[in-house]
Amino acid sequence: MKEQFAKPAVAAIIERTIENETYILMQERQKENDLNTNGLIEIAAGKIREYESVFDALKREVYEETGLTVTKILGQEQTEYAVNPIASIMGFTPFYITQNLDGIYSLIVMTFICKGEGELVKNTNETINIHWVNLEEASLLLERSPEKIFPMHLLSLKKYIQYKIKS
Repeated sequence: MKEQFAKPAVAAIIERTIENETYILMQERQKENDLNTNGLIEIAAGKIREYESVFDALKREVYEETGLTVTKILGQEQTEYAVNPIASIMGFTPFYITQNLDGIYSLIVMTFICKGEGELVKNTNETINIHWVNLEEASLLLERSPEKIFPMHLLSLKKYIQYKIKS
């Protein structure tokens, strides 16, 4: 039997402040080959390509799914690097990590808090209804309808709302 491995992925909680109120970017999944999760609310995310840094993957996925250019990734400035004769290594701290233990995809998702600039696209080949949501709306959605959130983002979004309430 062939061994199967969880795939690493990144996700972005993209923040924007409008009139002293924090908003985050949310979107609706709409993938051609993924009918079981279409219609669920998610944040920009995707798998990391071989030897692609998590930060490059995050920037690529955000741009592909939203049209925004990532201008800041919280914590990126603390990244550490090491090089030896057989590898180049990067150490970093994401905001939150989730792992899918069964069901849909076998993923480990590293979520980061980001800022982005640019014009939002209307939709992509993977997402529709890309829009800004204030923290109260996001909190109510998580509280009243957690089944409407893509499972791999549910705990990260809950953690983010708690983090913002405390700060």
